[in-house]
Amino acid sequence: MTETQAGKEAAPAASDISPVPAIELDGVVKEYQAHGEVVQAVKGVSLSIAEGEFFSMLGPSGCGKTTTMRMIAGFEDPTRGTVRLQGQDVTDVAPNKRDVNMVFQSYALFPHMNVWENVAFGLRRKRVPEQEIKRRVGEMLEIVDLTGREKRRPREMSGGQQQRVALARALVNNPRALLLDEPLGALDLKLRQAMQIELKRIQREVGITFVYVTHDQNEALTMSDRIAVMNDGLVEQLAGPREIYERPATKFVAGFIGTSNLLSGTAEEVGGGTAVIRMGDGDRVLVPVGDATVQGGAVEVTVRPEKIRISREEPAVGVSAVRGTVSEVVYLGTYNSYAVNLAGGTEFTVFEQNAHDSSITAERGDSVWLSWQPHHSYAIGS
Repeated sequence: MTETQAGKEAAPAASDISPVPAIELDGVVKEYQAHGEVVQAVKGVSLSIAEGEFFSMLGPSGCGKTTTMRMIAGFEDPTRGTVRLQGQDVTDVAPNKRDVNMVFQSYALFPHMNVWENVAFGLRRKRVPEQEIKRRVGEMLEIVDLTGREKRRPREMSGGQQQRVALARALVNNPRALLLDEPLGALDLKLRQAMQIELKRIQREVGITFVYVTHDQNEALTMSDRIAVMNDGLVEQLAGPREIYERPATKFVAGFIGTSNLLSGTAEEVGGGTAVIRMGDGDRVLVPVGDATVQGGAVEVTVRPEKIRISREEPAVGVSAVRGTVSEVVYLGTYNSYAVNLAGGTEFTVFEQNAHDSSITAERGDSVWLSWQPHHSYAIGS
């Protein structure tokens, strides 16, 4: 056997080679000194972001998401841990030496330059040939739908158009990843929703890894391939939008992502992968559970408002069913929102879609039944 043949036989199949992540964080910690005490803003975050992925870090103010992004960009140094870009350790590499660009909420456009000059600025600093600048800027303005507005200055543009200029300026340099820190926060609701769709379209067209920081759950659910939900410096759940919404890993995730109803009880009957929680005379909650759940064990359950049916008649067997009294009814156009007080003081929220007309199923003060399918209950951790 020749050396070449041996090398070929030893080489792994292409399917066995794992692609190198665009971004990796390995045990990243960030500590600050505050009033003589050590405060941990980020508490050992480890995650991998794939090439071409739209990845969001979602959480409330102070959860550590922006600090984590700034460590990826190089604007903050980790106290401990490693940051890798395309497999290379860049923990101690300066921001301008990392092949990433960052877009801020303020856009930071040059007010004395027009659109073309703003977008071309980085290329000119790199001394890219003028013909190449003309080609790349033209292509990028077409992608962000600003062709024909090249001579306008930022003050002559809407907030959404300014945001597109900031995106074009960052993307024209062909970074390996684009970091976006709440870039839509300054826009009104309707424009923000339109720009969410635009951002996803642009990301698909350019094929660059996007890392997006937001506290807005709807933004994250709309645009992301995967979401890291952060709380108190930790990642509580990392998964796709549907899994995070339908199967929250913790009580915090269930409460932070959308509206969720939470119940606590004791599993009185366990069998066939389902537990029954009795809550009163005739009231029952059926929830799929794992092998670790035992009869008499405590179970916390979440169910989404749109999964619940509200009626005046007692539901048939085989579904979760609880009784309560309607305390509030709000008509919201596409759906009605009901607040229902259950026995024991728990308040449930129910969304009923106005599929055919705007009729109200129940009024304030009515006694009602709430029911839902067993697979819409989900047992969660703490």
